Amino acid sequence: MSLSSEILAGVPSKIVKAAKRVKLVLLDVDGVLTNGKIYYSNSGEELKAFNIKDGLGIRLLNSSNIMVGIVTGRTSKLVLRRAKELNMATIIQGSEDKFEDIKKICLKYSLKLNQICFVGDDFPDMKAIQHVGLGICVADGSLATRQIAKWCTNSSGGNGAVREVAELLLASQGKYQNTLEKYR
Repeated sequence: MSLSSEILAGVPSKIVKAAKRVKLVLLDVDGVLTNGKIYYSNSGEELKAFNIKDGLGIRLLNSSNIMVGIVTGRTSKLVLRRAKELNMATIIQGSEDKFEDIKKICLKYSLKLNQICFVGDDFPDMKAIQHVGLGICVADGSLATRQIAKWCTNSSGGNGAVREVAELLLASQGKYQNTLEKYR
């Protein structure tokens, strides 16, 4: 069995079909790229922890011509720094309506909603998850959000969920093996 087949084992065919169309992955931050915890130092500095495996997953998507971006409700210099480190295509912070912002991003890149994958974890993400081509919730997302998602990761937010999404997309689009070969 190939690695792509192993990745896609048990994934419903409708999810693989939706994943094949994805040209842009948009991510929430807190609870998706992080474990949802926000740390404050005594001096008031905000700290977040990002998973290096998720970062490599984003780089793998970028190198396979699948753009990645952020749509998040909060605003943080740390998010901007991480997004720039990973050469993300688009970054929207302080979003009050993520789905409306996603529609604007679609116009900017001449994409259709069915070419968008959005990964979220909680109530503010639900509308976006419901209306994009591949709406995904992380394993530890809210029950209501998991129930409306088209697919849920096995990994929790900040603990490899984004990497899992990256591998699903690469395997579905037949790009996993070529991506892997670059590292052998």
